Amino acid sequence: MGKKKWLTDDAKWGYLLVAPTIIGLLVLNVYPFVQTLVLSFSTTHPFGIYEISGVENYVRMFSSAEFWKATWNSIYFCILTVPVGIFLSLLTAVLLNAKIAGKSAFRAIYFLPMVVAPAAIAMVWKWIFNAEYGIINQIIGAHVNWLTNPALVLPACAVVAIWSAVGYDAVLLLSGIQNISKSYYEAASLDGATKIQQFFHITLPMVSPTLFVVMIMRLMASIKVYDLIYMMVDQSNPALTSAQSLMYLFYRESFVAGNRGYASAIVVWTVLLIGVITAFQFWGQKKWVNYEV
Repeated sequence: MGKKKWLTDDAKWGYLLVAPTIIGLLVLNVYPFVQTLVLSFSTTHPFGIYEISGVENYVRMFSSAEFWKATWNSIYFCILTVPVGIFLSLLTAVLLNAKIAGKSAFRAIYFLPMVVAPAAIAMVWKWIFNAEYGIINQIIGAHVNWLTNPALVLPACAVVAIWSAVGYDAVLLLSGIQNISKSYYEAASLDGATKIQQFFHITLPMVSPTLFVVMIMRLMASIKVYDLIYMMVDQSNPALTSAQSLMYLFYRESFVAGNRGYASAIVVWTVLLIGVITAFQFWGQKKWVNYEV
């Protein structure tokens, strides 16, 4: 008998086909994160020069009230956006799955915010929230400082984030709903189940895997929020401290102050925070996600 090949021809082709993705992952994701991890233990100087300084950046970070405020702002932003956003996305997906005229047009309208430039979205919503001539204040007949009041600035940004993401999440959930076999609904109708009972006993359990993925994506995006806050809240805004997220603090320390070592420590902390939240989600999904077909 001949010696068995270590790699078959099919395996060679398989490795060749996945090589671009693996190389891209290593070059664009793994290597930058390793470099960020090294920089988080370093003191950086101009022209890319750095020297290892131990845990100095982490000591400074954990003793900074501004850092803890940014951490709470990021978590608070998640609390504001994720539950409401998921609920509205699921509601929108259910309505778009119903037998109504012009469903395709409604799907395009709800998805439209995802293809609009974030800068344009921020500009329009800044006008809407404007304390002097904003349409919201005109409707309610009051003078509310939506973007300069420390108690209102982050909820105002959360409204924009929810509005921007509902369409995209609804399309994902709609695809999950449409994959549910109609035989389940037919059997439930024969048994006398109402539409609400069908939703809670068929739609919700069967779409839970897609709902779980959407929830993970939305939590990660909320923790990493930067561009929306950067464009909605000016640096001269007195409420900036109440809206500043971890990624905004990273941008300020890295690209404005030039403290790349300290900024890298903030990134590592953000990654750890996302990892803990994601691990908690995977632990909890065993209790409510239904993978049965």
